[in-house]
Amino acid sequence: MALSDLLYPDNPKRRQELIQLHQELLGCMSTNFRATNELAGVLNEHLGCTITHIQMRESSTVKENCDIIIQAISEIQHQVQNIDSNLKEKLEPVLYQKLYDIKEPELEKIAIAHKVFSILLGEATSTAAMVAIKILSSNFITLTVSKLVSLLAQIGASVLGGVTITILGLGIEMILHAILGAVERNQLLAAVRSYEKHLTEFKASSEKYQCAIREVTSLVRQQVQ
Repeated sequence: MALSDLLYPDNPKRRQELIQLHQELLGCMSTNFRATNELAGVLNEHLGCTITHIQMRESSTVKENCDIIIQAISEIQHQVQNIDSNLKEKLEPVLYQKLYDIKEPELEKIAIAHKVFSILLGEATSTAAMVAIKILSSNFITLTVSKLVSLLAQIGASVLGGVTITILGLGIEMILHAILGAVERNQLLAAVRSYEKHLTEFKASSEKYQCAIREVTSLVRQQVQ
């Protein structure tokens, strides 16, 4: 037993808490990687986008992996903004406003968007228009994505950011050394509290993000069947 464990008997328990929280964080990040790729795939296939798929890098730090997701989301936002710009350019102002009017029937919005995409893509299915309307007229871009990006940036800048993903294959002492540099009671407690705070917010935001993407992808699957 380490001398610090004799002086601070709660340390072993906090070690286990820290490792469990770290695993939960990485699991959540991994799910976000998959969800982001799923959305990118739908946009590439149906709206002519060219969004690069991303992969979680085990040899990189938490911050570097957060930056990968942030970059991918920024690319998605940019492509969606281009879609919006094309619709605004091709449509009469009244028709364009209808796309964002919550009182307008969705079928009418889809019909309007379909005409534009038929011009832009040469030939467009109704699925393309439905995907565009679902993304543009929901709070997906403005709220869900913005919140997730903000949290990813916070996690990257916190004590968690410098931890390498591959530390999960190491022993407990090496994990703690990688995270804290030294096993001190106050450091350990601060790290656990930091993980708990960020993970609670990150989980909630990630669930909303993944749910928004599921709405779009399930819509596509229903159309294909």
